[in-house]
Amino acid sequence: MAGPLKGVKVLDLSRILAGPWATQVLADYGADVIKVERPRTGDDTRQWGPPYASSVNDPPSNDAGYFLSANRGKRSLTLDISKEQGQQVVRELIKQCDVLVENYKVGGLKKYGLDYQNVKKINSKIIYCSITGFGQTGPYRERPGYDAVIQGMGGLMSITGEPEDKNGEPQKVGVAVADLMTGMYAVTAITAALYHQLQTGEGQYIDLALLDTQVAWLANQNMNYLLSGVSPSRHGTSHPNIVPYQSVKAKDGYFILAVGNDHQFEKLAKALNLTELAQHHDFSSNSQRVRNRDLLLELIHKVLITEPCSYWLSKLEEFGVPCAPINNLEQVFSDPQILARELRFELEHSHYGSVPQVANPVKFSESKIEYHRAPPSLGEHSIEILRELGMNDLDIQVLKENNIF
Repeated sequence: MAGPLKGVKVLDLSRILAGPWATQVLADYGADVIKVERPRTGDDTRQWGPPYASSVNDPPSNDAGYFLSANRGKRSLTLDISKEQGQQVVRELIKQCDVLVENYKVGGLKKYGLDYQNVKKINSKIIYCSITGFGQTGPYRERPGYDAVIQGMGGLMSITGEPEDKNGEPQKVGVAVADLMTGMYAVTAITAALYHQLQTGEGQYIDLALLDTQVAWLANQNMNYLLSGVSPSRHGTSHPNIVPYQSVKAKDGYFILAVGNDHQFEKLAKALNLTELAQHHDFSSNSQRVRNRDLLLELIHKVLITEPCSYWLSKLEEFGVPCAPINNLEQVFSDPQILARELRFELEHSHYGSVPQVANPVKFSESKIEYHRAPPSLGEHSIEILRELGMNDLDIQVLKENNIF
């Protein structure tokens, strides 16, 4: 096993997406991740299909693409932690682990004696990361967190979608970005805490909320509001602070135009045979283009509509104007740049022969990522992990007879 986190052991008590996304990245970076799942049913996302992977072995097995997207590199241990014997297995694992990630409701693990206050008595160096919808404090802390709810409450939907004056409606993003961004913040928090642990020998508790994360990553839109006192509105694909920076219509469809500065606008004007626009007072600077957005876009569209997307993409690239096609996923995964960067690959799976995967985008020069394990079948590594805890065949048989795993 390679990767910069080789030697780090992670106990994953999370399910769905935010926690599993975080622990998949940790596994990509070389950590040994033990995913604890409910016996017989496992992580909810195993059933979130279609589509499902097709089993090539007996007994038949089916896992949804959703599960396969977020659980690479882990070992699966089924365990009923509502029972004392299951809780004791978790406690034994805690003794060996550097990190614990969970996304139970606030206080949900306390009734099992697996909350941070009890866990740190077992392992004082452990980094315990709790992911919830609204955090451990505040009036909403007891509420369940769902990505769509968070996108709405956290402001994202208010700035996503076509403008209201064009009969547009608020839209959520096409993937669960609140979950995914929370997972990525969890990775950075855990790695920072591991560095702190290395320096001081101390573990710590990480309280991470989907709503906090959603608000935090609105970036320039947050600042636009805080500086002006005016809530940003929906602009469709256009940028609130840069013009022209949006999808534009050609003769046969749409493509993305991303003119980021005045020099690039001069190049665009030349490519469109509208050289005079770059010197016109209303358009000569970005601030002026933002003020006169509608007029400028009307002039640009009159030219763009005369030729197909392929023509403009070729010509604009020739002039050095940032632009791109709007690809569907079939086009994405056949794009020569994506192929060159090897973002798609296959992993051998115990039930499915092999499963497609999307690579981690990070490329280390020294501690290279090695994809050594496909997303696990439910309970695939249960006996292996129990034996690592020192259990013999009789111990394991007793657990099995009591329906602990």
